[in-house]
Amino acid sequence: MSYDWENTFRAWAKPLSDTAQTKCENAERMIRAAIRERPTLQQHTIEVFPQGSYRNNTNVREDSDVDICVRYMDAFFSDFTFAQGFTSADIGLTDAAYPYSQFKADVEAALVQKFGRRGVTRGKKAFDIHENTYRIDADVVACFEHRRYTYRRVDGSYAYQSGTEFIADDGPRIINWPQQQYDNGVTKNTATSRRFKAVVRIIKSLCNQMVGEGIDAAKPIPSFLIECLVWNVPNNLFVHDTYAGDVRKALIHLYQQTKDDSPCSEWGEVSECKYLFRSGQPWTRVQANAFVVAAWQYLGFT
Repeated sequence: MSYDWENTFRAWAKPLSDTAQTKCENAERMIRAAIRERPTLQQHTIEVFPQGSYRNNTNVREDSDVDICVRYMDAFFSDFTFAQGFTSADIGLTDAAYPYSQFKADVEAALVQKFGRRGVTRGKKAFDIHENTYRIDADVVACFEHRRYTYRRVDGSYAYQSGTEFIADDGPRIINWPQQQYDNGVTKNTATSRRFKAVVRIIKSLCNQMVGEGIDAAKPIPSFLIECLVWNVPNNLFVHDTYAGDVRKALIHLYQQTKDDSPCSEWGEVSECKYLFRSGQPWTRVQANAFVVAAWQYLGFT
């Protein structure tokens, strides 16, 4: 390398500062209170929990907003794609009396009551709670539980994976798996002596710096994709004495495996509940490969 990146990587590898973490926690606490205090929501079973890079401890200073899921648990969206020959009729499912559109409207009303109309912006997917000196910017997603049914147990009950699903204002239904992502991330981080999340933070920060300098290959790369790319790096490559060694090996692996469709066709998101490079994703393998090449060149690796 023409420049010694190790000290920079060590700074980038660190979690948020205590001050930034406190602002994240303040935002989460106030959102919980907003949902709890709304009379129209008190009669329902609702879970409020952090998700994304904030919960997974892979957020970096430039992207340190808070993602909060407000999940309605008295009804759910179902998926029988992976079920072994049974349908909603076998389980006895009926339409919910409380539609998703009404739930989302009630969540918006709760947030506006807590933060004021000027403090809440409704986006197509999430409500943006604007930051102030006390709390960080937050995205709040109103979801129903999503159940992906898989098989029928010996006792007659039906096994399923539990995720989240919401309907964007412009129509698409979006399914996520926050608990599976969290669990798998913790497992990999432990197996790599906490290098996995450190390398994720490093490459996220690197991408942000590249975007700031106008490097086109970095612009379409969301932070979640970076986390998923590093997730697909084998654990035995996180074994070097330096962060630069880990980052170098990770980029080599990612470049080699994303040059063509075949080597990475089975790659999954961190949750391992979605394929990383198949239809429906907002990114492509070609974009990921171009970013890896640009990152390698930017770092001056040889």
